[in-house]
Amino acid sequence: MRPVEQTWPADLARDYMAKGYWRGETFPALLRARAAAHPERIAMKGGGASWSYGALLQRAERFGAGLLALGLRPGDRVLVQMGNVPEFVEAVFGLFLAGMLPVYALPAHRKVELSHLLRTSEAAGIITERKIGGFDHAALAGELAEELPDLRHVVVSEPGRAGEGLAHVAGDAAALPGDPDPQAVAFLQISGGSTGLSKLIPRTHDDYIYSLRESARICGLHGQSVYMAVLPVAHNFTMSSPGWLGVFYAGGRVVLCPDPRPETSFAMVRDEGVTITALVPPLALRWLEAAEAEAPELPTLEVLQVGGAKFLPGAARRVRPALGCRLQQVFGMAEGLVNYTRLDDPEEVIVSTQGRPISPDDEIRVVDDEDREVATGGSGHLLTRGPYTIRAYHAAPEANAKSFTAEGFYRTGDIVRRRESGHLEVLGRASDHINRAGEKISAEEIEDHLIAHPDVLDAVVVSVPDPRHGERTCAFVLPREGAAPEARVLRGFMRGRDIAAFKIPDEIRLVSDLGTTAVGKISRRELRAQLQAQASETEAT
Repeated sequence: MRPVEQTWPADLARDYMAKGYWRGETFPALLRARAAAHPERIAMKGGGASWSYGALLQRAERFGAGLLALGLRPGDRVLVQMGNVPEFVEAVFGLFLAGMLPVYALPAHRKVELSHLLRTSEAAGIITERKIGGFDHAALAGELAEELPDLRHVVVSEPGRAGEGLAHVAGDAAALPGDPDPQAVAFLQISGGSTGLSKLIPRTHDDYIYSLRESARICGLHGQSVYMAVLPVAHNFTMSSPGWLGVFYAGGRVVLCPDPRPETSFAMVRDEGVTITALVPPLALRWLEAAEAEAPELPTLEVLQVGGAKFLPGAARRVRPALGCRLQQVFGMAEGLVNYTRLDDPEEVIVSTQGRPISPDDEIRVVDDEDREVATGGSGHLLTRGPYTIRAYHAAPEANAKSFTAEGFYRTGDIVRRRESGHLEVLGRASDHINRAGEKISAEEIEDHLIAHPDVLDAVVVSVPDPRHGERTCAFVLPREGAAPEARVLRGFMRGRDIAAFKIPDEIRLVSDLGTTAVGKISRRELRAQLQAQASETEAT
């Protein structure tokens, strides 16, 4: 089994420790400390369950010990695919306490994505719900276990049991190992996958806890803060910016929202006294439309965070009048760097930028196509390194060679403009990497699926600006001679290939040829420009 590692150069590691960024903290110690300090304080509510910090620790210890009793071992990687249910948090902390590494998957992922993640991580187990949104995840997990020899254990959370879905996996807490090395990898997250399926991102206890600790401070969290998790709890944004982990660090309370519709969410804000929550732009727009129509009373809501994709200034200006709370823009990535507009920033900065970095030691470079620094105020490629930005993906040497410079800077793939104040304006993506409502989609991966259809000769997928999703996917499809596959047929074909639904193109256009460059390559830049011009014409009319 390949080791899972994440290391910084020794001189930088010493510097980060000396400056107090890395404090030798671990996730098992974090939960134990909160349970010791506030054993009766409610840590989380959701799915009919309400758990104190003390109860959450007991449940996580019991479950972690139960995994060891099943035959899993410290150091094993275990994929977790669950919805916004309290058992997800129980499972994750149980894995931490058992010395195992969670590998995070999203509820939307299907066989193609899960098989890739399981193989790459060499996971020994999978924890999932029987059904999420009507899909039979238990059956899929069983199918994967038959095909993958490393996948020895499938744990299924039973539905409708008010937080008791994992009660059948239990053991003696005395069997749990000691706390891990703070510099060791705590878990594996997934990247957006700019050239195909997602890469795995190893995050250490020390680096990730620094990120969420500083996020909690910047966002003003404290023991009375109430965070509502609307987006999937396995998303980096929902976990640590400041997310439910940041709230736990501050000793606050997390409530899990069963669905993101305004009518459900507004009621939960009122009933639970929610003070802060986070959305992607399409959801934020739905909330704004509903709030402007019905003028809901949300007196406890102090901060609405919007991130995952660019939030346009026109929409950003509507937040305070419609919802009566402050807007905080968030721009970050699972690989590390996180930027926030500060709560006391001028309104113009809040609505027109995506924030500035967490750390004084977040090194930012904005460069041209030749890696030459551009002047402040100019646009260019964003490169970064720092105390919580990774230095390498797991088991991906080719991706590492492309994604990191010789000096250890991570190539984010974003085009940005940096202001004198240090705030960044996100202008777009440099690659064929589409950001649809916060989900990062590889154009190349979608093209591969389309070209697999027997009636398709070639395909090019590009992004198109979209007022609700930020970007939507449009596929230019070149049929084989004599064929004319309908868009609905191609979408049905893609659904049958066991991929996440958000990867199916929003728009499919059949074309008689694909424009090529002088060297015979398809010019995605020209196609994208053509689509954007057509979209602009449509909006104008």
